[in-house]
Amino acid sequence: MKQTKLSPFIYFLSLALLIIINSSHSWARQSTPLPGAERPELYLDQLQGKNVGIVANQTSILPHSANKHVVDFLLEKGVKVKRVFVPEHGFRGRADAGEKVDNTVDSKTGLPIISLYGNNKKPKPDQIADLDILIFDLQDVGVRFYTYISTMHYLMEAAAENGKKVIIFDRPNPNGNYIAGPVLQKGFESFVGMHPIPVVHGLTVGELAQMINGEKWLKGELRADLEIIPVANWDHTTPYNLPVKPSPNLPNDLSIKLYPSTCFFEGTIVSLGRGTHFPFQVYGYPDPKFGNFTFTPVSIDGMSKNPPHQNKKCFGVDLREESMNHEFTLKYLLDAYRKSEKGQDFFTDYFNLLAGTDQLKKMIMEGKSESEISASWEADLEKYSSLRKKYLIYN
Repeated sequence: MKQTKLSPFIYFLSLALLIIINSSHSWARQSTPLPGAERPELYLDQLQGKNVGIVANQTSILPHSANKHVVDFLLEKGVKVKRVFVPEHGFRGRADAGEKVDNTVDSKTGLPIISLYGNNKKPKPDQIADLDILIFDLQDVGVRFYTYISTMHYLMEAAAENGKKVIIFDRPNPNGNYIAGPVLQKGFESFVGMHPIPVVHGLTVGELAQMINGEKWLKGELRADLEIIPVANWDHTTPYNLPVKPSPNLPNDLSIKLYPSTCFFEGTIVSLGRGTHFPFQVYGYPDPKFGNFTFTPVSIDGMSKNPPHQNKKCFGVDLREESMNHEFTLKYLLDAYRKSEKGQDFFTDYFNLLAGTDQLKKMIMEGKSESEISASWEADLEKYSSLRKKYLIYN
């Protein structure tokens, strides 16, 4: 058979294109944030021959490797992953907020999956007895009441109690460029707030893990044997677009930016859009005085099966045109409170746990302005800011 020869021009053109493509891939890795999971040169050697457990979910991916899941990657590299622990929302991230997550088996790998939500928030001694190393690799959003950091706390505590090493595969914080909101006060600790940090804490999970260890916040003032695999090409001023939604009701980057401000509606009678495809980006109530924008929450499998005000037409405000530079504000909460004219009945018992204090509710009911309320926690934020500097990994 006669072979067709490439002309010298076509040959060199093809070679040049190949060089450009390879160079662009290399440049992308050097210029875009690289999560800790994508830096195997920093951790693979110490995992070889060890029995490993990992806290992971749908966010535990390698974005520059076709979104390969970290569990699949570790198994391919010969790491002996013995079991997977999962936080709120489960391994694939489809469980509703607060929904029970069962222990199961991963259909792809056959690995046992242990829920760290509900009655088993902290790994039991028998669940980690045969493990040498525990890895934590979840995408956080930088807000105190986002429960992945509570799961990390309990993992560190179990490891410290049972002599196990913890490795944090760090990831960028999409709200990591500032701090804001009330600092949690003693007596208001819960799974949606375990640490004396503000609503927007300005730390990656790796930095917060160092703070938990350094400030001896684990039970009995224990300290975990801790190692952080840092993010490359990122600092606290670098914007970061999440490649995968971190939980069912944070579907896009704007919802993540609005989340610190609109999540307070979880502790009120007002809907924040659960049961729509734009949760945390609207708010409303079944009363026309709340606004001209309307939406009707419905059951949505994989997002919200039983949303507040289900099948009722809600009137309120659409925030989907908000700037991506949005930072924490009380204006939506204060707006809805005033319109409600319900006083104490506007709030549920959950509100003070989200706030981490009872003072925010009191000041709202006293008719204080946003600037007056914000001034009340400035001293605490200044103190926290000084503490935060001690544990920063990134500028």
